[in-house]
Amino acid sequence: MNDGLIPKRYAKALYKLALENGDTQEIYELLKPMSQGIKGLDDVKRVMLNPMIASEEKGKVMMQVIGARPGSSLDKFILLVIKNNRTELLRKIALSYVNLYREEHGIAKVEITTATPLPQEKIDDIVAKIKQKLGNLTFEIVQDVDPDLIGGFTVKVGDMLLNASVKNELNQLRLKLIS
Repeated sequence: MNDGLIPKRYAKALYKLALENGDTQEIYELLKPMSQGIKGLDDVKRVMLNPMIASEEKGKVMMQVIGARPGSSLDKFILLVIKNNRTELLRKIALSYVNLYREEHGIAKVEITTATPLPQEKIDDIVAKIKQKLGNLTFEIVQDVDPDLIGGFTVKVGDMLLNASVKNELNQLRLKLIS
């Protein structure tokens, strides 16, 4: 099996368990940061992949990193993943769960990247324009600053990308000049 299919199966199983226990949103909120990467995750990964550390200890470490409560659906699930020697897939499982939750709840992740921080009113304008195009979705806004854009912004929603950056314009001009 490939590394994409296994995390999706685990994520679906976790989602089903969370539905039964009524904590899908709690698990979503806990796994969101993990799906994006956590500072110090490499250190945690070394602990998780160490065969000399017991599964229960690995589970405790992971639960501390994520911030989940002991005895929760997520706690039991992480212990299962560790016992099944799928520890290296935990981040991919978290990403699959987050994507599944968003899909099930009509949530679109909107990534707005600008050269400098934007005031909230400008972000609201961008989101309003996206709502006109995409309709009745709930938006989860992630704002990032990338000085390499020089100016302008990029907006990514799912697979769609709007690149209105100065860097992109300069690249387009360069390509036209070359050809």
